[in-house]
Amino acid sequence: MATLAPYEKRHKVTVLGSGNWGSTIAKLVAENTAEHSDLFERDVQMWVYEEEVMYNGSSYKLTDIINTHHENVKYLPDIKLPKNVIANPSVQDAVKDSTVLIFNLPHQFINNLCNQLNGHILPYARGVSCIKGVNVTASDISLFSESIGARLGIYCGALSGANIATEVAKGLFSETTVAYDPPPMDSSRTATPKGPSPHASHTDLTSLTALTEKKTSSGGKMKLRALPTDYPPLDHTTLHTLFHRPYFHVHVVSDVTAVSLSGALKNVVALAAGFVSGLGWGDNAKAAIMRVGLLEMVKFGHAFFPNSGIRTQTFTEESAGVADLITSCSSGRNFRCAKMAAEEKKKLADEGSEKKPRSVDEIAEEVLNGQVLQGLGTAREVNIFLKSRGREAEFPLMTAVYKIIQGEMAMEDIPEMIQMH
Repeated sequence: MATLAPYEKRHKVTVLGSGNWGSTIAKLVAENTAEHSDLFERDVQMWVYEEEVMYNGSSYKLTDIINTHHENVKYLPDIKLPKNVIANPSVQDAVKDSTVLIFNLPHQFINNLCNQLNGHILPYARGVSCIKGVNVTASDISLFSESIGARLGIYCGALSGANIATEVAKGLFSETTVAYDPPPMDSSRTATPKGPSPHASHTDLTSLTALTEKKTSSGGKMKLRALPTDYPPLDHTTLHTLFHRPYFHVHVVSDVTAVSLSGALKNVVALAAGFVSGLGWGDNAKAAIMRVGLLEMVKFGHAFFPNSGIRTQTFTEESAGVADLITSCSSGRNFRCAKMAAEEKKKLADEGSEKKPRSVDEIAEEVLNGQVLQGLGTAREVNIFLKSRGREAEFPLMTAVYKIIQGEMAMEDIPEMIQMH
């Protein structure tokens, strides 16, 4: 039961993205904002990329269907959304006056989204990234939470775990990990400043009051604006209240690096698990892939984020680590598509057919209803980074997955590739 709020203002929440996971997060967050009016505004804005969809034999805008019938019929069908989830086709309007921004869309759209958000968000807003991937170039690798934060001038944490969207949406029991290391300036805050929000790329942040620095995972620092005292604090307790449901248990930690990396790299491991399963090699083979994959995930984190406060225990004890790896290697979309590719290859070979089997890319395009298979992009991006550092051999499973999806190596050669582990 909500109590009389001791704060002048409440947090407004916006979910950026409306795929199956974005809609699911909006659903559970909206259930909580309705129950905790002392902390949050009731309505949750959900930014929806507008498109025409068929409904009962006629064409409608997706936002109209969501706001009228309270169902995302394209990406989360047969699941009723709370009436306080408000679908909004305007990203600038969706984030207006929001203090909590939840990013939940394919990672390749993040840069363009941040460009659209610049100048339209509160300078003291805080973010949580549900995006499972890493921002990789040949020379650098960074977490999406920090890429978002740097582009928008805000602090951003992460959410990741063993979370298959449709199961969570149905209210089936699961758990997740929220990683959020509260900026130190938020514990000594000032009142809300008057006037319009500054444009992140055109503001001298050093001139703003209540502004100080926060350490990043690479060891650098970024300057942030403190959350004003007229809002409830955005700490572990408040974030637990925002995301936790009786069917969706939340553990809040401070290790953003390990949570983010786990969410990205487990997709690459899941592809390998799908390959060996599709070849019919059984559970022993899949367990071996998962063990090697977990080792490489931990090694990757410590090798390339040594100054971030990363903890091995986050990989081995949290839902975002080993639990998400187990789920992804059992029934996740990366596992399923890779398994289908391997099964098709094996079937054609057993039949003596000269027909070329479909690639994982081709299968994903056919079966995912327009959604992205993130493991493929992550495998390719990570390999570019490892190759530029001359460190492919140190991560044989990740390297093997890359070579398989590029057609440079056979799935059957995985055991030989990883035997050094």
